[in-house]
Amino acid sequence: MGQEERIQNAYRGLGGKRTFYDGMITCSTLSGRAVCRLVWGMGRAETQDYLSAALAGIPEGFSGRLLEVPVGTGILTMPLYREMPEAEITCLDYSPEMLERAKFWGEGLAHVRFQQGDVGALPFGDGSFDIVLSLNGFHAFPDKEAAWREIFRVLRPGGIFCGCFYVTGQNRRTDWIIRRLYVPKGYFTPPFETAESLRHRLEEIFGPAKVRTVQSIASFACQKVKEEYS
Repeated sequence: MGQEERIQNAYRGLGGKRTFYDGMITCSTLSGRAVCRLVWGMGRAETQDYLSAALAGIPEGFSGRLLEVPVGTGILTMPLYREMPEAEITCLDYSPEMLERAKFWGEGLAHVRFQQGDVGALPFGDGSFDIVLSLNGFHAFPDKEAAWREIFRVLRPGGIFCGCFYVTGQNRRTDWIIRRLYVPKGYFTPPFETAESLRHRLEEIFGPAKVRTVQSIASFACQKVKEEYS
């Protein structure tokens, strides 16, 4: 079994009409709150804090072209997209099951389209998007170099790349659980960034970057000012 298939199989059980994943990622159910506290050392306030920081790169009333990759189940962003009716939003995920759940949350949003695809080979032209958003994705991507390169390519000059994902070195218990459970299960794929290496990478590839950590989640926003990928 290849690494991509292994990851897809790992996330297959997280889709569906009602998921444990939704409760965990939003810290909104009893079991979800337990996982957030045990694994991440967070409550609902901290969860909202890192999400708000990750979405801060999207201006109020945004009406341009936005790519979200991966969209996951869509529970984090569909409420925001309902407030952006003039925007052109594309939601991409590698997992068909995740996309089905995202379509459920995005029902009735005519300006949002859903597409199955691989972040390492994005099916879009150069400079197609004004904003690329990536929530909780990079720690799962098997080929992170391809993901960085492709996001750079489809983002227009001057565009914004923002989002969040797991970084190592912030919480020992979280790092231990990720290494012993999440990696063997296929949910996360090393290597992982630290907060400092993430800041350096963003500035090296795109341009000026803001990085903020809440426990082991780093939220970031940067602007593409570099002319070529490096």
